Amino acid sequence: MEIVGRGFLAGHLAGIADHHRDVVALAAGVSAAGDIPPEQYTRESKRLYEVLRHCEKTGKRLVFFSTASAGMYSVPDASPGREDGPVYPATPYGRHKLSLEAVVKSSDVEYLILRLSHVVGFHQPAHQLLPALVRQLVDGRIQVYRGAQRDLIDVEDVIKIVHTLLVDGRTRDVVNVASGHAPRIEDIVTHMEHLLDTRAEKSYVEASGAQPVSIDKLCRLVPPVYGLGFGPDYYRGVLDKYVHAYAHQPVTA
Repeated sequence: MEIVGRGFLAGHLAGIADHHRDVVALAAGVSAAGDIPPEQYTRESKRLYEVLRHCEKTGKRLVFFSTASAGMYSVPDASPGREDGPVYPATPYGRHKLSLEAVVKSSDVEYLILRLSHVVGFHQPAHQLLPALVRQLVDGRIQVYRGAQRDLIDVEDVIKIVHTLLVDGRTRDVVNVASGHAPRIEDIVTHMEHLLDTRAEKSYVEASGAQPVSIDKLCRLVPPVYGLGFGPDYYRGVLDKYVHAYAHQPVTA
């Protein structure tokens, strides 16, 4: 596997790189949904175009990482967002990812588009969800987006899913990669406080609820998913595994 990128996801993909010599994984680009300068979106687009041309020349399959966050599936109280259903991205980040998906689909390259929920693991950059929450809790003050929900998934489970899909030869397809359960951010923060044995001063910002993410297709294509423990309490195990690493070690920039 050729891995384009040197960040969090790229580092974890390295563990399966030797198994997929016919694949290029684009694991670089915009990795946050906040206030992103337009030039970062432009840079990611240009990199995608370069990688597509490379795949056209070499005949390699492209793995493109999109998003299953609320930026993509943005209709609260709607039925779970499906890969083959309409999506109404609510943020520039979501619209950007959807537009890049369209570029990939219109190419002659064999591809696999994976819409990731909130991936959690070691060595995440400081701006991503878990390191940012831990930093606020350790500092004693946290801003909570009341009503927001976040579908957390362990990066190790993501890599297992990617590996299985590639081994099976899945191509020209879009797959949600998520746990299928999105706890309220208040519940995530409460569990983190319990793990860190702390109590932070909270300020609240009202936020709309998230549209659920359907993992019906994922479960059909990757039966081992049933052994990963996805369910309403899955997020607790993910937090148990990683929270202390960010409390006691410097987060990466």
